[in-house]
Amino acid sequence: MALRLAILELPACWNDPSRMLAEAELLLAQAPADLALFPEASLTGYVSTEGDTDLRARAEPLDGPLSAALAAMAKRLGMVLAAPLIERHEDRFANAFVVMSPQGERLAHYRKRHPWVVERWATPGRLPYPSFWLGELRFTLAICYDLHFLGWEAAKLLGQADVLLFPSAWVEEPDLREERFVALARRFRVIVANANWGVGAPVVQGQGRSIVVSAEGEVLARMPPLGVGVGGRLDVVLDARLEPAE
Repeated sequence: MALRLAILELPACWNDPSRMLAEAELLLAQAPADLALFPEASLTGYVSTEGDTDLRARAEPLDGPLSAALAAMAKRLGMVLAAPLIERHEDRFANAFVVMSPQGERLAHYRKRHPWVVERWATPGRLPYPSFWLGELRFTLAICYDLHFLGWEAAKLLGQADVLLFPSAWVEEPDLREERFVALARRFRVIVANANWGVGAPVVQGQGRSIVVSAEGEVLARMPPLGVGVGGRLDVVLDARLEPAE
């Protein structure tokens, strides 16, 4: 069974989740999809134009207003949404992700295990890398800097999964994402689907170039360059692999 995946590339935008939710819904309403993947921290913003990276003021509980808005959007659109949440749990804060079903139910929840150096506000997540099924495809998810630890932390799960959903707010020069995705895909025979933040405010190295890499390490789809402040959608059809990874 094939699955229609929509990768969103939302431009960097600080502290305006209502606007970003509306932009995401406009992009997703253009055509049907089974699953949509948002970039990391794309609804709250990852960093301000003044260099502020503290997202604690935007934090909500897991069942807060943003999760409710995402659940309602998933129901309106009739698709699964994998979207970011800056989560407050007890006295801690997490760079998190939720996966909402077309019925508005939470299919998966994950807290970034390895916050990047500027994410001093975030507590390292202790939840396992998630695993969930959509049809015949098994998915897992990791966030940005987690990429450097996946090969040994999640080797067994990656070997069993069909698709790694990989949201990011990538900052790197030179940008070696594609080379790393190809190596990971070939090693574990897993599709890597990356939704990266787009060029916005601020403009930094590493934005754009969202990409989907096949389990054989071939590029299935790549986001073309977008203008500053412009969001985009990348569509790809995914098929279940015929043979398990070794």
